[in-house]
Amino acid sequence: MVLNYIWIGFFLLAAVCAVVQCVGGNTGVFADMMGSTFSNAKTAFEISLGLTGVLSLWMGVMKIGERGGMVELLSRGLSPLFSRLFPDIPRGHAATGHIFMNLAANMLGLDNAATPLGLKAMESMQGLNREGNATLAERGVISAEEAERRNATASNAMIMFLVLNTSGLTIVPVSIMVYRAQMGAAQPTDVFVPILLATLASTLVGVVAVSIWQRINLLQPVLLGSLGGLCALTAGCVWGLSQMDRSMVDEVSSLVANVILFGIVLTFIIAGMWRRVNVYEAFIEGAKDGFATAVRVIPYLVAILVAIGVFRASGGMDILMGGIEWCVEACGGDTDFVAALPTALMKPLSGAGARGMMVDTMAACGADSFAGRLACIFQGSTDTTFYILAVYFGSAGIRHTRHAVVCGLLADAAGIAAAIGVAYLFFG
Repeated sequence: MVLNYIWIGFFLLAAVCAVVQCVGGNTGVFADMMGSTFSNAKTAFEISLGLTGVLSLWMGVMKIGERGGMVELLSRGLSPLFSRLFPDIPRGHAATGHIFMNLAANMLGLDNAATPLGLKAMESMQGLNREGNATLAERGVISAEEAERRNATASNAMIMFLVLNTSGLTIVPVSIMVYRAQMGAAQPTDVFVPILLATLASTLVGVVAVSIWQRINLLQPVLLGSLGGLCALTAGCVWGLSQMDRSMVDEVSSLVANVILFGIVLTFIIAGMWRRVNVYEAFIEGAKDGFATAVRVIPYLVAILVAIGVFRASGGMDILMGGIEWCVEACGGDTDFVAALPTALMKPLSGAGARGMMVDTMAACGADSFAGRLACIFQGSTDTTFYILAVYFGSAGIRHTRHAVVCGLLADAAGIAAAIGVAYLFFG
């Protein structure tokens, strides 16, 4: 329901902004808006097409992991923690392993691997959702129509999982450092620690927001220890990488991420061989599921990207930035951060759009300017909330998102606020 209002709001705001632009003499704005609908629809299809191969690959690998027992093993090991964060998922269920694999890929900055793993996790959780509703319907507790409605409604576990994704916890933001190097930054890795601090703040706020909404007790020893361990791991990574020069950081980060990723693939294959699984057939079966999932995602991506494109083409983003700058000046605040805000506001809507805004800010203001560095911190502090919600919920046929959008945006707001704070602390 929330996505419905947001989607309508994009078009209504775009219409108002376009009328203002037209009255001001920009009569080509409506042509730009219509052009953006076609170009973004094409982009959505191309993204889905690009996902097809990656989804087929990783869902095939996950199927080998399931047959070889590795996903079950991960699930059992993580049950003490995940049974508290995801109390609706039975202990040892395969969904736990899928969730862990997705979060691990995100932390390592392996976006191409994280998406199909996340879709597999959603598939597992939707399976639980359907089984529970079918059981209630068979017992006469709810009607068949109510069971179908609940099947299209996000479960608590799905929402917690998606907010963890939208908070964008990334330990190794390699791609951002590469962009900074390409744009001529003297020290491309100088944003590493600020990004780590900002994304950690976003993740913690997201977890707390969902836990409060779902009445999850965060004072349990396991949860406190896990969150403390996450902070300690972050501090360890910061200290270790701070001892290296730029080239060494890039090399070590890339090596560790890819070794871990290939190690997962190899481990799953060996586990399958050990259990005498036909590894090739298992891979093919999983790959077929990946292709079907990519096709299901297309309409959801078209819907959200077209709405975002229309709003951008209408000049709404420029008007919004001008209004924010005026308000900050009126309050006597420093406006240096405003030049980087387009990246922050675009990030929940479109990863590619935010990346373009980041590069544009570095090109216009300089890679080592305050705005240039802050744009990079914004890019790494959160993830593409609406893209993730559209793709993940779309793949599972979820139409009623409940509090997922609100909690995801709270995490985004925390990441943005933390990014501004640490940017002034480190570079102000």
